[in-house]
Amino acid sequence: MKAKVKVEQDLAFSLEERHQLGIHGLLPPCFNSQDVQLLRVLKNYEMKRDDLDRYVFLMGLQDRNEKLFYRLLTSDIERFMPVIYTPTVGLACQQYGLIFRRPRGLFITIHDRGHISTILQNWPEKDVRAVCVTDGERILGLGDLGCCGMGIPVGKLALYTACGGVPPQQCLPIMLDVGTDNEVLLKDPLYIGLRHKESARPGVMMTCCG
Repeated sequence: MKAKVKVEQDLAFSLEERHQLGIHGLLPPCFNSQDVQLLRVLKNYEMKRDDLDRYVFLMGLQDRNEKLFYRLLTSDIERFMPVIYTPTVGLACQQYGLIFRRPRGLFITIHDRGHISTILQNWPEKDVRAVCVTDGERILGLGDLGCCGMGIPVGKLALYTACGGVPPQQCLPIMLDVGTDNEVLLKDPLYIGLRHKESARPGVMMTCCG
């Protein structure tokens, strides 16, 4: 409970809230409004060298302070959308094994057939309204990126929240990993997906809401 709340607000907690949550002393003694936190994020963002670095920075922010992440996106969606989605997400998918920090979404493999319902039950949020699924076979004209294509549903659902107002906890990105025919990925020690070919698999890229 403490860890989850801490991620959501960081230095925005009041002294009373810190006492109530048992986190007094675990944060610096200053109290920053979200406006000040946004200023800090923007300054750090502007220091990044290129769009891939900016993408990694924004995904890290989404992991540790989701409220602030969406405050940033909605403050200037035209500026940040090309970084969290096209065109930068294509480069991010190509480098996904290298920049991987923390899993987002569900990873379902071909070996999980017959057990998918169990995997779905592992997802902590039960009120899911928007699901975006990919098998990573055709990513933005870049070809087969296998499990590294997870960046697409993650980025697309972030836009559902920022542009459409869908609560982030109601969004679920899913990767269907049935292998990859990309030889570069199969030989890459940092690749995060199944290491076998599946040339005959059907392509999947769909968005389901319900």
